[in-house]
Amino acid sequence: MAGEILDNKGRGEAGWHWPAIHPEGRKFGLIAGGTSLFVLLVLGWGFLGWLMLLASAGVFAFFRDPERVVPQADNLILSPADGIVTQIAPVEPPFELQIDDGSGHPGLPAGPVTRVSIFMSVFDVHINRTPVGGTVRRVVYIPGRFVSAELDKASEENERQHILVERTDGVRIGFTQIAGLVARRIVPFVKPGDILAKGQRVGLIRFGSRVDVYLPAGTDPAVMIGQSVIAGETVIAVLGQRALIEGISQ
Repeated sequence: MAGEILDNKGRGEAGWHWPAIHPEGRKFGLIAGGTSLFVLLVLGWGFLGWLMLLASAGVFAFFRDPERVVPQADNLILSPADGIVTQIAPVEPPFELQIDDGSGHPGLPAGPVTRVSIFMSVFDVHINRTPVGGTVRRVVYIPGRFVSAELDKASEENERQHILVERTDGVRIGFTQIAGLVARRIVPFVKPGDILAKGQRVGLIRFGSRVDVYLPAGTDPAVMIGQSVIAGETVIAVLGQRALIEGISQ
C-alpha cells in the first residue's frame, strides 16, 4: 500500500495492481469515451466508433498515476520523469533560476552545470516528481513554442516551467518541465513555499514532453545517454559524487 516501508533486506510486500488515473485526465477520458459511444451507438458508425473507443482507452492510460518506491538516502537525486535520457551536457542554468526574483531566496549560482534531459513519449507516465526533498523556492511559467522536445532548442523556445527546490542543507536543485510537439499544457501541482518529500508529485505535461534537471556543480550524472529512467525511483546522481559511467547498447 502507499506509504509502506520496503528495503533491500526483504522488508515489505509488493504486488501488481492497476494504476490510478489522475483526476486531471478523467475528464478527457470521459469526454472521449462519451463521444465514442455516441458515434458507435447513435450514429451507427461501427468501425470509427471502435477506433475511437480504443483511443479513449489510450487517453486514460496516458494519465495513469502509478505508485512508486522512492529511495530515501539523503544524498540521492532522483529522476523527475519517466522516459529516455536523450541529452547530458554542460550548460548555464536557465536565467529565470539564477536572477534575484525579489523573494529573498537565492537562485542557482552562475556557471556551467550538467543538464540531464529526459524525453517522455506519449506512452510514458507523464506525472512528474521532485528529484529531491525540500522547499519550493520558485515556480516560473514561460509561454513558448511547441517544437519537438527532443531538440536542444526546446529548452529555450518551448512552453516550459522552471521549479527550484532548496534542501534543508541549502543545496538547490532546479528542473524544467518542457512542453513538446504534441503537448499543449503544463499543469503544476505545487507553488513557492510548499514543502516536498523526495519523489513527491509536482505536476504533469500533457501528451509528450521533456524534463531537464540541473545537477549542482561537482556532481556527475549516474545515468547514461539512452538509458530508461523512472520518476521517483531511478537515481540520476549522487550529490558530490564524480565518476565516468559507460555502457553498451545491446
